[in-house]
Parts: sequence; structure tokens; C-alpha cells
Amino acid sequence: MQTETLEVELPIEADIIALDKDDRIVALIEVKINQAKEKAAKQKIINRALKQIKHFLSILSEKKVVIPYAMIVNLKEIMVFKWDGTVLSDAVLSLKTADILHYYDSKLGDQRIFEPYLTRLIEAWLRDLAYNWKSESPPASEQIAAIGLLPLLAGGTTKSRVEIGGDFIYRN
Repeated sequence: MQTETLEVELPIEADIIALDKDDRIVALIEVKINQAKEKAAKQKIINRALKQIKHFLSILSEKKVVIPYAMIVNLKEIMVFKWDGTVLSDAVLSLKTADILHYYDSKLGDQRIFEPYLTRLIEAWLRDLAYNWKSESPPASEQIAAIGLLPLLAGGTTKSRVEIGGDFIYRN
């Protein structure tokens, strides 16, 4: 049986990071488009993303940086996990991607979507949660508040395709 190892050192490239109002990272987000048809293959992609997030978070915690939340986003669901610096929880929240993002693109699902566009839609949603640019009550805001993430997002922003290291580490 062949095992996969991830040899990663700083800096780490993240698809999206969510920053609080003080520019501290509060969520690490991986965006994946599942092209696979079989359920087992789709689950393998999710497991690989989860393994990568765990590895990234463990490297950062060695540097005394704790990013409290992580997300894996695909066309089907948005899974939110909590990180305490040692243990990454099972998903504390799972949302249907279409239910959330349809608010930002009413044609979602009518056309093929690629990772850069899905990334932009997730950023739009996170920024709406942060400062209500589109709605007083963005999609899933109650669920995001219930797990403790909404107050951390308030007044913050997002960045995509970011290398975590240097400045981002020493802001914490």
C-alpha cells in the first residue's frame, strides 16, 4: 500500500484566508472542484484536502500560530472545522454550496464552474458575513454565528491565493 506524504514548509499557499478586523487569520479555506463521478473518488478528494489542511495547521501551530477555523469548499458542500492548536474537529457545520452561493450568482448551477470563480463567490459570501455589503442577514449567518465564527469575521476581509508565512504569522 502506497502512502502519501506532504512535505510542506513555510510559506504555505492557501486558496483563501479570512482575516479579522486586526488582519489576523481566522479561517483557512481550501476550494476544490470535484470532477469525479464516483462517490468514493469524490470522498478521496475531500480526504486529501482535509489531510492538507491538518498538515498546514500543524505546521503553523509549531510556529505558535493557531487559526481557529478551516473550511473545505466544493460544488456540493461547505464544510467548516474548528482547530484548537492540536486537534482539528470533525465538521462542525456543513452547508449546501448552492444554497449559499445562489444568493451571489442566481445562475449558479446553470453553467460549468471553475475553481477561480468558486473562490470568488466564497470570498463574496465571507465578505458579506464580515460587513453585510449585500444583505443584513447573509446566507447561513445564524449557523456561522452559532459555531463562533461570525464575530471573528466581523469587520474583516479575505485574500485569495496567499502565501502564509512572514507577515501573516507574526500578526498573531
